[in-house]
Amino acid sequence: MDLKITMEFLIIIACLLVGTRYGGFGLGLISGAGLLTFAFIFHLAPGKPPVDVLLTIMAVLGCASVLQTAGGLNVMMRFAERFLRKHPDHITFLAPLTTWTLTVMCGTGHVVYTMFPIIYDIAIKKGIRPERPMAVASVASQIGICASPVSVAVVSMVAMLSKESGFGHPISLLEILSIGIPATLCGVILAAIWSLKRGKDLDKDPDFQARLQDPAERDYIYGESATLLDKVFPKEAYYATWIFLGAIALVVVLGAFEELRPVFGAAGKAKPLSMNLVIQMMMLSAGAMILMICKVKPQEIPNGTVFKAGMVAVISIFGVAWMADTFFEAHFTLLKDTLAGVVKTQPWTYAIVLFLVSKLVNSQAAALAAIVPLGLSIGVDPKVILAFLPACYGYFVLPTYASDLACIGFDRSGTTKIGKYILNHSFIIPGLIGVGTGCVVGFLLVKVLF
Repeated sequence: MDLKITMEFLIIIACLLVGTRYGGFGLGLISGAGLLTFAFIFHLAPGKPPVDVLLTIMAVLGCASVLQTAGGLNVMMRFAERFLRKHPDHITFLAPLTTWTLTVMCGTGHVVYTMFPIIYDIAIKKGIRPERPMAVASVASQIGICASPVSVAVVSMVAMLSKESGFGHPISLLEILSIGIPATLCGVILAAIWSLKRGKDLDKDPDFQARLQDPAERDYIYGESATLLDKVFPKEAYYATWIFLGAIALVVVLGAFEELRPVFGAAGKAKPLSMNLVIQMMMLSAGAMILMICKVKPQEIPNGTVFKAGMVAVISIFGVAWMADTFFEAHFTLLKDTLAGVVKTQPWTYAIVLFLVSKLVNSQAAALAAIVPLGLSIGVDPKVILAFLPACYGYFVLPTYASDLACIGFDRSGTTKIGKYILNHSFIIPGLIGVGTGCVVGFLLVKVLF
């Protein structure tokens, strides 16, 4: 039996390792092959795919994709650029706060790609080492996912924790945000403070100064400016922005005041409409309004980066979570007896597992979908699961994620880079500070608030 379980576990690890070579989409497909192996070779009954989570993700994805096609994301980023250019001397501190805020508002860290060239342009023209604001801005854009009411990770947590009794009542979206927002914000602030003096100043950096001796290289480093300030957006882009932000506000209000939600069920068993369904309905409705009011061309929606990234997340979560649930359900009793005692006495071990799995799957939502149900099934306190929400961001450990690679590419000065030993790259310390601080603050907040 021990050999059989070991072999099954190794299949999961192999699927994760091979899948990550082909990106999130490949990860989901290859996890399906692992599931097939479990069913036909090891005769494990297939578990349950996370249908509720996937439906919520698809609803949010639909709305955000229409918003991007309508130009709403560009409107938000132009406001962000105007703010940064008014305070160029503080770019290292303000850039990560800006990218974190954009992610919280939009539900995706992919908005950061447009901000990278703007942050670089401001930094290099002020003589500030671009690595300082750019690396921490990349990290902040991903940490912000844990604080967004419409991110895949947070709506997944709403779906998975809404039926848990560990809080004395079904947890609301607002309660999850009451931990996620301050915890991740504190992490971003500390990471930004650390970044203020990281690396050598440009006038004292021999490698940078040597590159400037080449006129062509100098022109490349200080080349053309990137800006959205000279762009003209149609009024429909502004309408789309306000519709989207209004929908987010309504979701938060309905999550905070359940008496505003309709009640369904027989007398004595009536319950308010679940927040999982509220989010789905609100996002679909907001997307429909943007589509009809803002003259969006439906055929252009699938071409946006938000839609593409979101569909990759859907496939990834579908395959990984279904495969993991099959294994955990088949060996539930053994895993519970083996792991429950350790996690209960050392709750930080749950955060370590979540962090490592996040690196393997390169997705916060996929890591949560795989590990949170396991934690709940073996008796991990739901409060601990909520407290360590920031630990689902671990894919900065190796600089292979798209936003980090894009950040390196946009830094023409070469200061944001991957080190000689791979792990000593520009994102490792800001990431560890951000996630570590977020987990500590989250744990303390849960102790106080719950």
